[in-house]
Amino acid sequence: MRLIKSILFLMLFVCFSCNSVKKETAINQSSKFDLNRVLNQNVDKIKTVTQKLTFYDSFPRHIDENNKQWSYVKTKDWCSGFYPGILWYAYEESGDEVLKNKAIKFTETLKTIAYSPARNHDIGFQLYCSYGNGYRLTGKQNYKEILLAAADTLATLYSPKVGSILSWPSQIKRYKHNTIIDNMMNLELLFWAAKNGGDKSLYDIAKSHAEQTMKYLVREDGSAFHVGSFDIETGAFLQGYTHQGYANESMWARGQGWGIYGFAMAYRETGDSNFLNTAIKLSDKFLERLPEDGIPFWDFDDPKIPNAPKDASAAAVAACGLMELSGLVQDEKLKSKYFNAGKKLVEILSSSAYLSNAKNDALLLHSTGNHPKNKEMDVPIIYADYYYMEALLRLNKLENI
Repeated sequence: MRLIKSILFLMLFVCFSCNSVKKETAINQSSKFDLNRVLNQNVDKIKTVTQKLTFYDSFPRHIDENNKQWSYVKTKDWCSGFYPGILWYAYEESGDEVLKNKAIKFTETLKTIAYSPARNHDIGFQLYCSYGNGYRLTGKQNYKEILLAAADTLATLYSPKVGSILSWPSQIKRYKHNTIIDNMMNLELLFWAAKNGGDKSLYDIAKSHAEQTMKYLVREDGSAFHVGSFDIETGAFLQGYTHQGYANESMWARGQGWGIYGFAMAYRETGDSNFLNTAIKLSDKFLERLPEDGIPFWDFDDPKIPNAPKDASAAAVAACGLMELSGLVQDEKLKSKYFNAGKKLVEILSSSAYLSNAKNDALLLHSTGNHPKNKEMDVPIIYADYYYMEALLRLNKLENI
């Protein structure tokens, strides 16, 4: 009898173990990153959400805690161009005419920015993400004209004495002539314009701005200041600051991402190896300091880590920059290093820990906007979704070369 009981117990144990293994394997398989599935799900969600939106002068910016729907901003907000850009990316992936028409309507509301006095450096974010993607995908001639006008407007903020664009005219009293690391991203509009019928001086302005940023905002250890302050009259560098990071000398995560992407792009447009080396330096520092789960905290030096908020937007921006960089370096080991690092960030962002799924109308959770001002803390933010979609499309193209 004991023998029979023992045999039965053993059989039950084996069956349970097999079922457990099968269940665990099924879980692992179901959670395996499937690029096409994620892209399709994102496109479907973007289409579902945008069909509910009928006010084309109101642009999604963030989703408050315990809310499911976007909070909106108007045309002049620095984030207004990201939602049209997301729609263009979704159209690029799907070819869906509904998405194209929505992208056109949201994009064309922003035209006024190109022909108004420059309020700040964000013209590139506002118009290159919207009109730039729209022109790339449709070839609309009037989009090209608007982009050229936008580049001329952005160039009015350039100071020959400093050699850089004034990022925030509103902050002159606090920072004098200020140049921020984010501004590297907006140089692409100037580079593009110089190649597409704009004044050739736009290239010189963009290159000079990148050189000054490289010289004064990128620190020896490979991290970056958020803000560089310069004397308005002499152009002399005064001091490095933070505005949205933890401290002046800390490593603000999204700023590091802007630098990686911005300098990789600057090298692509100029061929200046100093920009390439700077992009490599910033990338290596970023990767070296990533936490165990692979997504940066909002600032790498926040003393509250690990009890500090994450910033999915920084990961998405860096993923785009790393994949851009992987196509520019010549060494095969470096190509693999930066491509795999970018892909890994995309895979983690595509996991249940960061995808919002049915929680709300965004794609990603856990971004941090302006921690020092306690604004947009650990919430979905529109530029995280924009660069996440860009990273997915980049990865798809690179894996299908």
